[in-house]
Amino acid sequence: MIPANRVDRVFENLRKNNRAALIPYLTAGFPKLSWTLPLLKMLADRGADIIELGVPFSDPIADGPTIQAACKIALDEGTTLSKVLELVQKFRQGGYETPIVLFGALNPFLHLGLEEFARAAVEAGADAVLIPDVPLEEASHIRPALHKRGLHLIPLVAPTTPLERKRQIVSQARGFIYYISVKGVTGARAQTHFDLTEPLAELRALTTLPLVVGFGIASPEQAVE
Repeated sequence: MIPANRVDRVFENLRKNNRAALIPYLTAGFPKLSWTLPLLKMLADRGADIIELGVPFSDPIADGPTIQAACKIALDEGTTLSKVLELVQKFRQGGYETPIVLFGALNPFLHLGLEEFARAAVEAGADAVLIPDVPLEEASHIRPALHKRGLHLIPLVAPTTPLERKRQIVSQARGFIYYISVKGVTGARAQTHFDLTEPLAELRALTTLPLVVGFGIASPEQAVE
């Protein structure tokens, strides 16, 4: 029997308390591989509801210059997917229950083998996977291996995603929907306002799953908004 996913439990508790989720991102292996576990613990201790843990890759598709640079340093440190999973396992062994979402390009997961990755990720204590270079049409090849182990495959919805495609995306989603707040790649923006009201209302009409907003959020004020 597959146990309840930590992501679902967290959002259920947040909903009961009428709270939004704080989900920080951390590139595994940056600035040093030995720093990642202490940073994970610090984020959990300081109130992170869920943590996105980036799996570094040499050719990221959605990352801006900051995360690209972090990935380069992490790779130079010898950070691999297997080492990332070892860190997740050590995090769990320390008694931490904060959900972990592995964020990264498809290549490292595919290289390990989807079935083997799903098994290893669950054994380590990961809860979900977010793969920005897997479009809707390809997700059906990825999802079964993850879902049968209890891992959520988190879908992304962009500002340019048409309504019908949004409907197709959310119909197959688990965990939460990741809404990309701005066009382009990750990274801080000079703007202080995000156009979220209509896009999120449109998504809310299509699903009861939690909606998470990411990309470009660089200040406490933007997070509050």
